[in-house]
Amino acid sequence: MKFGKEFAAQMVPEWEGAYMDYNLLKTRLKEILRFRQRTRPPTATAATRGGLKRKLTLYRAFSGLTQRNHTSYNPMSKPNDDEDDDDINQRGEEDEGSQSYQTTFLMASDEGGEYELVYFRRLDDEFNKVNRFYKCKVEEVLKEADSLTKQMDALIAFRIKVENPTGWSHDDRKAQMTRLASDVAASAAALSATTPSEARASRKVHFMEAIEEGSMSHEQSSSSDGSSSHDEDDAEKEEEKTKNQSNNTNGNVVRLSLLEVLDHVKMNNTSETPRSTIKGFLKVPRHTELKFTRENLRKVEERLKRAFVEFYQKLRLLKSYSFLNTLAFSKIMKKYDKITSRSASAAYMRMVDNSYLGSSDDVTRLMERVEATFIKHFSNANRSKGMSILRPKAKRERHRTTFTMGFFSGCAAALFIALILIIRARNIMDKAGRQQYMVTMFPLYSFFGFIVLHIVMYAANIYFWRRYRVNYSFIFGFKPGTELGYRQVLLVAFGIAVLALCSVLSNLDMEMDPVTKDYQAFTEVIPLGLLILLLVMLFLPFNILYRSSRFFLLTCIFHCIAAPLYKVTLPDFFLVQAIRSLEFYVCYYGWGDFRRRENTCSSSGLFNTFNFIVAVIPFVARLLQCLRRLFEEKDPMQGLNGLKYFVTIVAVTMRTAYVLDKGFTWLVLAWVFSAIAAIGSTYWDLVFDWGLLQRHSKNWWLRDKLLVPSKRVYYLAMALNVLLRFAWLQTVLGYNLVPLHKQTTVAIVASLEIIRRGIWNFFRLENEHLNNVGKYRAFKSVPLPFNYDEDGDKDE
Repeated sequence: MKFGKEFAAQMVPEWEGAYMDYNLLKTRLKEILRFRQRTRPPTATAATRGGLKRKLTLYRAFSGLTQRNHTSYNPMSKPNDDEDDDDINQRGEEDEGSQSYQTTFLMASDEGGEYELVYFRRLDDEFNKVNRFYKCKVEEVLKEADSLTKQMDALIAFRIKVENPTGWSHDDRKAQMTRLASDVAASAAALSATTPSEARASRKVHFMEAIEEGSMSHEQSSSSDGSSSHDEDDAEKEEEKTKNQSNNTNGNVVRLSLLEVLDHVKMNNTSETPRSTIKGFLKVPRHTELKFTRENLRKVEERLKRAFVEFYQKLRLLKSYSFLNTLAFSKIMKKYDKITSRSASAAYMRMVDNSYLGSSDDVTRLMERVEATFIKHFSNANRSKGMSILRPKAKRERHRTTFTMGFFSGCAAALFIALILIIRARNIMDKAGRQQYMVTMFPLYSFFGFIVLHIVMYAANIYFWRRYRVNYSFIFGFKPGTELGYRQVLLVAFGIAVLALCSVLSNLDMEMDPVTKDYQAFTEVIPLGLLILLLVMLFLPFNILYRSSRFFLLTCIFHCIAAPLYKVTLPDFFLVQAIRSLEFYVCYYGWGDFRRRENTCSSSGLFNTFNFIVAVIPFVARLLQCLRRLFEEKDPMQGLNGLKYFVTIVAVTMRTAYVLDKGFTWLVLAWVFSAIAAIGSTYWDLVFDWGLLQRHSKNWWLRDKLLVPSKRVYYLAMALNVLLRFAWLQTVLGYNLVPLHKQTTVAIVASLEIIRRGIWNFFRLENEHLNNVGKYRAFKSVPLPFNYDEDGDKDE
């Protein structure tokens, strides 16, 4: 793989604009090459006449496996590093508080020198951009390291209060306190060692001085046998002094200094529950007093553990950013030397190495400190366990997953063909019970078809998100290493398809076979049994069948049901719930006579009322989510989005009323509100969710940044969105373009809506990804367990 492609593949997607523009610099080098080829046509050399140059090298004297410099060493001679400084000259200057580098090309008077001058100007712009970005990000992580240091101080003190609420006995007090003090000193120094001196001086965790003194006393008392007797006497005196101070204060000096931090912190209530939402609405403070229980200690350790893991990932990405950009500058300068036959790469790379990007080791040292702290305090000093959490191994595509997915897809295709052949061979469509079957059994089985189509569209989205480097796992908030690939998602889809087709064929075979025809009740409950099986698999608590993904789905569904009581995240409004089909299951097996394949759903007033409620549940959930975001973010656009869903609720209600009553008034109202809802939703999809239809974009009526190379895809997607948006108006108007059964038409329209939703998912997430790229948001913000009372510190 060429370096340019490898460089692009290893970029952090959200930082793409902050990397060196390798392709642009290659374009500048191609301009230089084309000029040189025009003005200096190549002469016929030995190499161009048949490779004689290569053959001559085979007859040269062997220089040895270790090359020797035959020139005598002269310590007063000019260093070799300075021999390459004839073509370029670099200098650095302060620019708005940051170092800015500028390269002077000394050969601008040469023929074609203006091209090289432009190249170096662009090269300096790229380098200064990369250097400033890296320095800014490093300063951010250093500040975060200082915050984590304070959190670790509070955690150690919290552990002492929980594990020893009544204090230690007189005998082991000194040994226990010295050990704990040493742990705290080591953990606190681990994160603060790489912070700037002024940042450490401004920290107000003043008790750490006493802790370090205690740890120093411990080290002195445990010195080797070779130490002098004078040192031993000093150590004994120090111990006696500490003992007297502890007796006078009815405690231990180190313990008092260590636990003093707890007077300045409170617990952060970071859990998102309906209770916390109500408290937030009532302006109840989210910070609570410390309660020293083991349950709270477990929660604090878990939150701080997640914060350390996320912080370590930031450091890894920053280290990769520095390495990749340094390598890119080295590669592009070697290309320059090769094209121009100059020797400027060594001089330029010296400047790169001396810059903050090449010389700063803050990130490397901080990574070592974080590793040591995490292994000691969160992995019980087990390095392999700790590093497996900090550096999880990338998921490998398993051949058995691909094989099983292919096997189930083949089975699903074979069963589908068998179903068509059985219907044709037995002439089922002309049987007397066809109408009854379409009214009762077809809606039951079409529900599984909708589920499979949803999952297949999601798998297609994953494939294209990965192909165009959309960081969907970060946007959705998946736990690292648990996101499913498109093969795994297709495996689930084809598995459900096989089960559904087997149940359909079993139902038809048992109904047509005279031997099993008497078991009509058992035949009719096959769809219900399949539904129960899928629900059991969904709620299965064991760590099988992608448990983390199943629980993530259940969490999102619950958040949709309790919409206003939870903070709205993107996965919560990505769900399209096929609950309209579930209501028929409730009616058919609850109130209908399924043994005789009869139901009274259409004539039941309770079911009709329930039909209204179920029809608007998804849109009511989205309306409440918009109101929640309007209340929290004070964003008027969320109010407009909520108005869009309110109009949709009215349109769905009018449509349902027209289907049940068939009145002319309901028809007019359904026409009006459905058209308004469809137009408003289509405009919102294209402009706000997809970010398209921008008049002043460099891409005509699209947006400036596009991930899909072909613009036709966007125009086609917009046209399909408009067409499929208005396709569901068919259920309002009741027209049939082809002579199909009503249930078949409803299923087709529902499938088209699922396809439209799948297309919407891809472009919606693409736009969200580009927004994150524009703001360089590549990390999740992990809430910390403790909140420091800075005002109290200032008063002191």
